[in-house]
Amino acid sequence: MSDINKVVLAYSGGLDTSVILKWLQDTYKCEVVTFTADIGQGEELEPARAKALKFGIKQIYIDDLREEFVRDFVFPMFRANAIYEGEYLLGTSIARPLIAKRQIEIARETGADTVSHGATGKGNDQVRFELGYYALQPGIKVIAPWREWDLVSREKLLAYAEKHGIPVEMKHKNGGSPYSMDANLLHISYEGKVLEDPAREPEEDMWRWTVSPEAAPDRSEYLDVEYEKGDIVALNGVRMSPATVLTELNRIGGAHGIGRLDLVENRYVGMKSRGCYETPGGTIMMRAHRAIESITLDREVAHLKDDLMARYASLVYTGYWWSPERLALQGLIDDTQKVVNGWVRLKLYKGNVTVVGRDSKTDSLFDPTISTFEDDGGAYQQSDAAGFIRLNALRMRIAARAGRK
Repeated sequence: MSDINKVVLAYSGGLDTSVILKWLQDTYKCEVVTFTADIGQGEELEPARAKALKFGIKQIYIDDLREEFVRDFVFPMFRANAIYEGEYLLGTSIARPLIAKRQIEIARETGADTVSHGATGKGNDQVRFELGYYALQPGIKVIAPWREWDLVSREKLLAYAEKHGIPVEMKHKNGGSPYSMDANLLHISYEGKVLEDPAREPEEDMWRWTVSPEAAPDRSEYLDVEYEKGDIVALNGVRMSPATVLTELNRIGGAHGIGRLDLVENRYVGMKSRGCYETPGGTIMMRAHRAIESITLDREVAHLKDDLMARYASLVYTGYWWSPERLALQGLIDDTQKVVNGWVRLKLYKGNVTVVGRDSKTDSLFDPTISTFEDDGGAYQQSDAAGFIRLNALRMRIAARAGRK
């Protein structure tokens, strides 16, 4: 007799979680509550409800979390300029703590004693989900079907779905399994199929959000981005909510072929994995945010943020969003953003984002009277630099005299 009474399943309605729904019912003989998060994946979510109803689910949650996702997760991460391994803008990683948070809330609302997810035993998402669950509700029980069942390939999942009458969309035209994809307002990712060979170029028809740079318009487009306390509040003078900002940046950036990435990354569980990503809006946001910080942040504060960024990005990537160290770092980062106010002008052209202007009427530290190459009227005493250089060279001069190379 199973000690599992009620499970809240993170349910997309796709192949994996549709199979998991039926598998949970058959294996654990328990009640299942489905939770589908609308975080901007751009798909109709009602089919997920229909599938859940088909299998007798009585409690179905389909929640619009787009504004919360961008406001409370994406924007705070971009205040830190977080990039994992020099390239990845953490589009999948940042969605997991929000889904975990809402799952735990639903478990409390429905009296469920267990939560379940569709992450595989080879990936990072199992860690991200479960660290979130345990941080928010230490005693929760977790079912991770991919670590229990024998459905160890996409083909076996498709066969199981066919056997149990589970409808599956997007079967590959040649009969193979589809890409493993994850989408939200920040990005869309692709894994599997030909991408499992890191030497092969991705198929052009794989990409969904961006045109190829070659097919992008032959004329550049200018974009003005306005910031308040490190967050974007307006585009081209039009104030927008966080989710609307990111939606519009995705549209504009995608039309110019911006934000494609082909990456071999180091997963937390130890293996290397090849994935492709489209992050048009995030790519624009990163470039613009660093530009506005360049004129508003003190030099040492900016350098300290850069020193901490890799640690912050790693915490997001490995699932430690709810950890005390990430929360402590966020407090420091957010304090630095009080002065990050102003605007940035960007030029978008065939996959490129170029900063062409930036200003802050209230918080700029750029002083043209000091930095000018013309006569500064005595604002900066160039002769002071001689002593500055001698003092900074002192330790090296002493070492050289002592015969050290």
